[in-house]
Amino acid sequence: MKINENFLKIQNSYLFSMIAQKVSEFKEKNPEADVIRLGIGDVTRPLAPEVIKAMHSAVDEMAQESTFKGYPPAYGYDFLLNAINQNDFAPRGVKLDIDEIFVSDGAKSDAGNIGDIFSVDNKVAICDPIYPVYIDANVMAGRSGTLNDKNEWSNFVYLPCTAENNFLPELPKEHADLIYLCFPNNPTGMAISKEELKKWVDWANEHKSLILYDAAYEAYITEDLPHTIYEIEGAKTCAIEFRSFSKTAGFTGTRCAYTIVPKELVFDGVSLNKLWARRQGTKFNGVSYVTQKAAEAIYTPEGKKQVREVINYYLNNAKVIKSGLSGAGFRVWGGVNSPYIWLKTPEGMSSWDFFDALLSKANIVGTPGSGFGPAGEGFFRLTAFGSAERTAEAVERIKNLF
Repeated sequence: MKINENFLKIQNSYLFSMIAQKVSEFKEKNPEADVIRLGIGDVTRPLAPEVIKAMHSAVDEMAQESTFKGYPPAYGYDFLLNAINQNDFAPRGVKLDIDEIFVSDGAKSDAGNIGDIFSVDNKVAICDPIYPVYIDANVMAGRSGTLNDKNEWSNFVYLPCTAENNFLPELPKEHADLIYLCFPNNPTGMAISKEELKKWVDWANEHKSLILYDAAYEAYITEDLPHTIYEIEGAKTCAIEFRSFSKTAGFTGTRCAYTIVPKELVFDGVSLNKLWARRQGTKFNGVSYVTQKAAEAIYTPEGKKQVREVINYYLNNAKVIKSGLSGAGFRVWGGVNSPYIWLKTPEGMSSWDFFDALLSKANIVGTPGSGFGPAGEGFFRLTAFGSAERTAEAVERIKNLF
């Protein structure tokens, strides 16, 4: 018996698990400390009343033989697929068939699992800094090569996102088969215009590459920017899109998301839509009926209103953090089309040094930028998912400390 040695290449602990461990150790040594957590991107507001009502109703259905539901359809119930199609895409001029939509238990799961349908020989392009799952999943699959002294994997194409390019990646200077893009971006909070996204779509089609587009934070867009890559002409032949209800509707603990795989995606004569359907049908048993009814409820008129109120609540927190830290002299990005604030650490402080200082001296938890990739060193991420009161207090603590 032999193990998959690629797992030995990655860090022993996932970034956010490392943070949780550090905070736990700090709390054990300082039980009186009043810690404010603005690190892990978990929401804090309760589910919308319409969602709760739908879940209660679905639970009641499960209690009756005549309305009981067993295994869900592998790709999602039609009622949710139609709601997604009619509300998230049709109003933006995007036409989809419901069998191009695959309901799942999370965008993180799909972003990691999508690699199952691709050869390990594919060249992967990764924005830097970026959400760790894109990197770790490909390391586990065997696409990474070796780690060099710059903390970069030899087989990856790195797309640096720096303050100089406004944290938007530049087109690859070498060939890449799979390209991970995330907008609005996690961790930098920056979004992309239609003009810039069109460059990526055109490049991918020209080079016969595939864009893996994470749009988990599209609901936070406040400016005139694309909410889906399929608003861009030509995207259906070069892009898969991941969506999530986690940050949109507070489903981090409820678990529901979906992925779009257009039928036009054909590589070497093979339909990616059919491959993903086969993968999901084999390895995934679907999302529960109760959860899918909950997700459907966010598309009702009242559900939309309630969800938007929560999103605006978090966006206001982001505004408070950004304006407060900017006023204190920090260089700050994000927070306009995203619940994330990306800031430059004080001169001479590494990302983890800043993490330790915030935790020990201000009792605030954030996320070190270096955890998102080499280009994240010297930066730090804060989230807007706390309560308004605690967010305002955190800003005052940081201002007093620095």
